[in-house]
Amino acid sequence: MSTDRRKFLRTLAGTIGLAGATPFFASARGKGFINAIEHYQHLSAHQLAGDETFWRQVKMAYSVSPTIINLNNGGVSPQPLVVQEAVERYNRMSNELPTYYMWRILDRGREPLRINLAGLAGCSPEEIAINRNASEALETVIFGLRLEAGDEVVLTRQDYPNMIQAWKQRAHRDGIVLKWLSFDFPVEDDGQITEAFVSAFTPRTKVVHITHIINWNGQVLPARKIAREAHNRGIEVLVDGAHSFCQLEFDVPALECDYFGTSLHKWLSAPFGSGMLYVKQEKIASLYPLFGAPEPESSDIRKFESLGTRSFAIEQAISQAIGFHQMIGGQRKQERLLYLKHYWVEQAKEIPGFQLHSPAGPGCGIALFSLEGVENNRLSDWLFRNHQIHTVSINWENISGIRITPNVYTLTQDLDRFVKALRIYAETER
Repeated sequence: MSTDRRKFLRTLAGTIGLAGATPFFASARGKGFINAIEHYQHLSAHQLAGDETFWRQVKMAYSVSPTIINLNNGGVSPQPLVVQEAVERYNRMSNELPTYYMWRILDRGREPLRINLAGLAGCSPEEIAINRNASEALETVIFGLRLEAGDEVVLTRQDYPNMIQAWKQRAHRDGIVLKWLSFDFPVEDDGQITEAFVSAFTPRTKVVHITHIINWNGQVLPARKIAREAHNRGIEVLVDGAHSFCQLEFDVPALECDYFGTSLHKWLSAPFGSGMLYVKQEKIASLYPLFGAPEPESSDIRKFESLGTRSFAIEQAISQAIGFHQMIGGQRKQERLLYLKHYWVEQAKEIPGFQLHSPAGPGCGIALFSLEGVENNRLSDWLFRNHQIHTVSINWENISGIRITPNVYTLTQDLDRFVKALRIYAETER
């Protein structure tokens, strides 16, 4: 037996053991999923990206609607069955005797979970705090940084609304200055994006806010390049990784940021209301927690977890989501999502009036489109009403279209049905 195969089987056994108390892995669907993972283990991520037999087994690990095609996974992703079962099991346990099982049993699982998340992020567990979503993680930083009146923050008008509102509130309260960039996405040249950020930096700039993937259209910003330029000028770097974490393969420290926040209920498919904050070790002590902590200037990452009572069931089931993600493999997941995007876009390009508003390069699995002369809300509503295809219409700043975000359970036949519906609309409804 090869070393790689032995390593794979040990990892697989550990992952199954993690979720072994859930019924899924004992079911026919679960066993089929495990067999598929083992059978295709020798194939590269690129080779496996278009293998529908494998991804059909992945789909069986979910409980997604058999009649509605969900192409809005960018809002929030469904959880695989093993994660749903874990939430239900931990919740039932909590309700048997809440103050005992939550605070004396399940609460002890936070440190192993921290280690698991650090493994995904490629950093020290002492740099990871567990919270409820990207907004909470990022607002911890936005409101916790020691900024004074006149200090400048560089950000874009295409950033996520919650973050924009948080920065506006900080400006209103403390007199900091927001320096706005506005991009006409898609932009194919990373250098153009980096230069726009750099040109906004001044000696008063203290922070740059970078959205790693623009959620509206899937534009991937060159976060590391911008971070390097910022650090060369003594500027701190905050990265919004809500759509990049577990969609793209990267280590958070490789972005060279100081702070990073993400929602785990997006591309990790963790329970709804789960998130993660990364703070570079040497930055922890100077960052104030969003919620009161016993020692607000402590260098312990746990000071950012003083949330009061929370759902221990949701928190602990994150580990099952991590195990599921690792069984598929991060690189395989990334390649599949890219494959699906290019699969439907290449077909849709042949439809008269089709316009793509996302970068043509590899990028990520998110894409935005429109049909010339067609109102986006009307088309999105028509797709659901007539073909049971769920999408979302986007209208934010200068970005307008319909966003398509498949997931690992999406099959090419689902996208064929979507493209066929677009053709029908273009031929009969315009």
